[in-house]
Amino acid sequence: MHRRINLSAIVAVFVIIFLYLPITAVVGLSFNKSSNSLIWKGFGLDWYKTIWSNEPIMSSFQRTIFVAVLTTVLSLIIGTTISIGLNKMKAGGFLRTFSTAPAIVPDLVLAIGLLTTFSTISMSLSLTTVIISHTVFCTAFVVAVVLARIGLIDPAIEEASTDLGASAVKTLFKITIPQLMPSLIAGAVLSFTLSMDEFVIAFFTNGPETPTLPMVIYSMIRFGVTPEINVLGTLLLVISFVGVILAQRIGKVADSI
Repeated sequence: MHRRINLSAIVAVFVIIFLYLPITAVVGLSFNKSSNSLIWKGFGLDWYKTIWSNEPIMSSFQRTIFVAVLTTVLSLIIGTTISIGLNKMKAGGFLRTFSTAPAIVPDLVLAIGLLTTFSTISMSLSLTTVIISHTVFCTAFVVAVVLARIGLIDPAIEEASTDLGASAVKTLFKITIPQLMPSLIAGAVLSFTLSMDEFVIAFFTNGPETPTLPMVIYSMIRFGVTPEINVLGTLLLVISFVGVILAQRIGKVADSI
């Protein structure tokens, strides 16, 4: 008896290959000894050693991590506050959609709007403007994730806490925040990875003296894809994967508490 061909499975396999083959190629070519990415001359870690001794690249990498960490912290604080406020207000669809608008608006439009705003208030472009811009962008994702979770919380639990004499602040940190922890972790991972990889907004709102890593990669790739670019792409990929895995582990622990 012939097995029936599962068309959906075949399509899924082709989609997975289409998505992950380029990533696999970048990771594989980052270990190429050749200075030409298209010519394989053997496995080696030469380009990884070169990256660590490249001061402009390492400086931009440190700036990128710094921006991503601050963006994550600010986005979580602001996004969680907005979500709790919208939930308390029983806000309708318009306000909820408006709060997540930066995630829907094209990056180019948002970047031009932020640049215009900074120019209007005569604010010099620097890492500070990048952090502000990334926070505006990432906060929308935090709001979307936290709002989806906060709707599942039974309000009777918070009311019971208040009835037992707990203050609003104590109820927030003892009842609300722990129940929101899985969504806060997801929002933090989203904010960190989006900030690290964001190029368009950083390109428009950053000064020439403090380029982030995506900006440095863009300036390098204009002259062709080199093994150094493959190494940088691999490092960013590893950091993103590690962040996701840690978030999953912490999320499981938070759910079990």
